[in-house]
Parts: sequence; C-alpha cells; structure tokens
Amino acid sequence: RRTSPLMSSTSPSFLHPSERCVAAARCCLRVGRKSLSTSQSLDLAAQVTAVDLGLKPALLYDGNGAGVEQVQRYLSDLQSVGLLSGSLLTVELDGNSVVINVSAVSSHLERALTDCSVAGVDVGSSLERPFMADPQTQLKSTLQHLQRLVGDLRLQQPQQPFRVGSRSAGWNLCTVFGLLLGYPVVYCFDQTESFENCLSMTPLTLTTASVRWRADGAGHTCCLYSFSVPAALQKETWPVMENWKLQLQEKVEQQSIFNDLTIALSTVTLPAVCL
Repeated sequence: RRTSPLMSSTSPSFLHPSERCVAAARCCLRVGRKSLSTSQSLDLAAQVTAVDLGLKPALLYDGNGAGVEQVQRYLSDLQSVGLLSGSLLTVELDGNSVVINVSAVSSHLERALTDCSVAGVDVGSSLERPFMADPQTQLKSTLQHLQRLVGDLRLQQPQQPFRVGSRSAGWNLCTVFGLLLGYPVVYCFDQTESFENCLSMTPLTLTTASVRWRADGAGHTCCLYSFSVPAALQKETWPVMENWKLQLQEKVEQQSIFNDLTIALSTVTLPAVCL
C-alpha cells in the first residue's frame, strides 16, 4: 500500500500536517488581503495529495486569483518539508494553473489512445441533442497534442512553472481539461463554428467521486471527480464508466491516505450549461 510524505513524522515543521498545509496556502496563495479559508486550504491540500498519489492525474486550480508562480511556490513549500513527493509540476495553460502528475497524465492519455478508455460526447450547438463523438476524428488530435505536451513536461526543470504558450491556440479547452483531469467522458464541439452547446434543458447525470482524507484528524471529505454525462447516453458510456470506477477503486485501495470511496449519481437539468 502506497503512503504519502504527508504522513511523515520526519517533517521539520512542528505543526500538524494539516496545519502546515493551511499555513502554506495562506502564505503562498494570498491575493491582496484575501487568503484561502481553513476549509479551502484543507481541500486544496487533499486535492494536491490525491494528484501526488495518482488518484487523479491533474488538478485545475481555481481557488482564487492566485497566479501560476504562486501555485508553484505553494507546491514547493509543501515539497520542501516533505508533505508532497516533489514529482508534481505546475502548468499555465491559457491563463489557467494546472497541477500535473506527469506519470499519471501520460498513462491516462496512452490508455485513451490505445484502449479507448475515454468516450467523447459531441455537444455542438448545431445538434438537436448530444451524440457520441468519433474518437478518431474528435478526440485523437487533442490526445496527440497533449501527449507532445507531456513529452515536454518530462524535460522540465523542477520547481519552475511550465507555460504552454501559443501552441494551445485553437485547442478546445473543454476537451483538454476533461482529458487532463482524468474524466472517463469528455465533451467535444467544433469551436470554429460556435462556443455554444446543445445541453440546454438536457437531463444530465452528474457523477461525483469522494474520499475521506485521513491526514486531517477530522477526516476531511475530498471530492476527487465531478463531471456530467447526458442521461440519454448512459448506455453508450456505460463501459468506460464501469472501467473508470474499477480503476479508481483499485487506486484507492493501493494507498493509505484516503479511504471510504463514494461514487454518487444525481440528475440535473439546466436552462444553460457553460463548458
């Protein structure tokens, strides 16, 4: 069973690990006079630990307006005192800060290309309803772009944020982030036609996967994944969803920092869906 440096008793900090994580978030991620709350800081620490352990391949940081340099300082702070392994990288992608486990992302993308472990759903605005996307035309190109990006990340110097830059021009960020974050089903659409989609008033099945973070004495609940799938396509997406659930359960069982995996389903119908 894998363990995390977060539980190390050799940390030079005299603070409890959860207190150290809160202090790091408030020190490194402050924007003006505003800093993350205790709850936000604990959730962020749980999220980056989950990425560090490979329970999820990446994390899109959206806690506040902190920039990529601040996120990198936060990771470096926790790595310097042994609370993270030091294998995580911070990437700036079109103004967004993404914390990436390069090995986990690489494995996820490779499986998506070779085993079709990720399904695409075409939600273009010209469609009357969502349809299953053709993986060879609507996912393959994006997967290949991301594989080349991962290749560059493997050469990246540690402790330095990586900026994707102009190469991401034209990328569908909705699809890109869905793939990087490890979703088994991602949305696709031709953004040269429109950035709108056909999900308005479409019943969506929302899947959330949560675990309990044992490093926090109170047992902080951490939402690892949250994504939606058109309810009408549940039959078509069932194989990749079942495979994803089994793999996630195996990963949780192979480490000792998180437990009590809970996968919940709910149905939502919204007048507008922003992707």
